[in-house]
Amino acid sequence: MAYRESFYRFLMTQRNPGSLDDIAQFANNAQHDSSFPKQEEDYEKLSEYLELNAGYLPSMSVFDKAYQLYLDNMN
Repeated sequence: MAYRESFYRFLMTQRNPGSLDDIAQFANNAQHDSSFPKQEEDYEKLSEYLELNAGYLPSMSVFDKAYQLYLDNMN
């Protein structure tokens, strides 16, 4: 099985403190979320965590866009 980086590790490459981009803001905020499942790759598990714990995420559509970017990057 090929190595695949975690979603969190990918998301950290999207950080940009000066940006107003939704995904950059998501990444900036996730960096400070000490409970974020940092080793997770699975969409459903990540989605469940974010729905219950990520008050900093304005909309799950931001996660959906970021996750699609993650998948595109892994291929």
